[in-house]
Amino acid sequence: MISSTRLRGRAGALGVAVLASLGLVAAGAPASAAPAATTDVRLITFNDLHGNLEPPSGSSGRVTLPDGSTVDAGGAAHLASHVKRLRGEVKNSVVLSAGDSVGASPVISALFHDEPTIEFLNSIGVKASVVGNHEFDEGYAELQRMQFGGCHPDDGCQFRESYRGAKFPFLGANVTFDNGIPALLPFSVEFSGGVPIGVIGATLKDLPTVVTPEAIKGLKFGDEVAAINRTAGLLDRLGIKAQVVLLHQGDNTEGGGPDDCKTLPGPATKIAENVTPSVDVIFTGHSHQQYNCTINDPSGKPRTMIQGASFGRLLSVVDLKVDRRSRDVVREQSTAHNEIVTRTGTPDAATQQLIDEAKVKAAPIANKQVGTISGDLLRAAAPSGEMPLGSVIADAQLEATKSNGAQIAITNPGGVRADLVYASSPAGEGDGVVTYGEAFTVQPFANIMQTITMTGENLKAVLEQQWQQASPRILQISSTLKYAYSSSAAPGSKVSGLTIDGQPVDPAGTYRVSVNNFLAAGGDGFTEFTKGTDLAGGPVDLDALIAYFGAHPGVNPPPADRITVKP
Repeated sequence: MISSTRLRGRAGALGVAVLASLGLVAAGAPASAAPAATTDVRLITFNDLHGNLEPPSGSSGRVTLPDGSTVDAGGAAHLASHVKRLRGEVKNSVVLSAGDSVGASPVISALFHDEPTIEFLNSIGVKASVVGNHEFDEGYAELQRMQFGGCHPDDGCQFRESYRGAKFPFLGANVTFDNGIPALLPFSVEFSGGVPIGVIGATLKDLPTVVTPEAIKGLKFGDEVAAINRTAGLLDRLGIKAQVVLLHQGDNTEGGGPDDCKTLPGPATKIAENVTPSVDVIFTGHSHQQYNCTINDPSGKPRTMIQGASFGRLLSVVDLKVDRRSRDVVREQSTAHNEIVTRTGTPDAATQQLIDEAKVKAAPIANKQVGTISGDLLRAAAPSGEMPLGSVIADAQLEATKSNGAQIAITNPGGVRADLVYASSPAGEGDGVVTYGEAFTVQPFANIMQTITMTGENLKAVLEQQWQQASPRILQISSTLKYAYSSSAAPGSKVSGLTIDGQPVDPAGTYRVSVNNFLAAGGDGFTEFTKGTDLAGGPVDLDALIAYFGAHPGVNPPPADRITVKP
């Protein structure tokens, strides 16, 4: 494989980087004495790794098969081995990421601002990545440091003596500064098998609803289709006909195996149906689902839309046949599948060495005991949407903010990132020990607790907003709040029977509600929280959880009795 000039550069150097790439394109591919009609190019893509260098635990570390059975999967050392094998099978291979490689990471990566994860991505030869929402967790300046290197401005270089940055570009065709100037590169170009492959990156236009406002201050996120079509048109004019999209947006599914397409048509499908026919493949992410779909483009021609779950459990593999004369993809001869990152083979030694280094350096903090549990605290939800672990977190947040007059606490389900498994202590004793590292993996965002005053009417309106998406997003609530809902009821009338401490909620009454700063700013579309008043600050959410474990040895999985489902 002949690598293109790396499309990297700060926003001010964007034009220079793009022109450099275009100059290489104009030069054309090396001539062959007797070229074949087509050339094979393999694209190997993963999404939503979230710094999971070690094999993830619980349901986060399993892949569901078509028959409902599961296979243990994931772990960077195994992912590296699978990538190496897949690349060995096809000479011309390109490794890509569909976003959220970093952010919301386990402690052995997050303690070092995800530098170990970037080192891992460099080591397996990632050539380009779209930015996901979590690439902005620490703001645009930190994203630039991730790209170009340098020590952290506050913590310095703690993982290694220096940090050199990513050897691949972070892409975002629809990310601009407020003045309209591109904030990230829109595309990169890879020469593979003597043909140029245009890689376009676009993140979800609704990104501002899933990060804190301060993290993206000064940035705008435009329509995905418009940005992709604009960039694809430029690539067309430059003679780059083989084009793929890294899209950090995805659909949900109704189940199925890695290569089923039981999707609930959502934003990714809508984008795939409207993106220009110039694009041949769309790799998706963000929703952490597994699917392998064929969606017709606007001209009616089928093309692949695929996603590989999350946490390094699947690799989305697309084998392109590229016409050497037209340099375009022959779609009907191309194939796609999701490869399970099984743990039965030999893990990659160099990657395991990197992981072991991170574990040793993080161990003094990560292995410290913070509490105990009497059984598994899982994210798997009851039919009502209550998660045992989500309920415990909400109870912990209420307890941590009682001094603010809090009466209830509400947390977002997406902020619960991993299970707490009774038998998962570092020594494997099965004694219910919870370590700092395990608690950190559950609550890695360092969100700040805030207590606000809301009316009963506001509170009901917040709960009604749980059905604003195609799939309900059920908030996790403290034991002091109870209510019923009917999904079949009309919008705005689904929630009933609200009580706080057993007393009916008065629509005109006022109540003190604790939420994290993400929800307080209207995150996940819960805009009703922004109407809260009399804000009082609280601890970091992780600190609240750790304090709760310290005060309550042997925490029990709570019953799912806070929300009642009605016909």
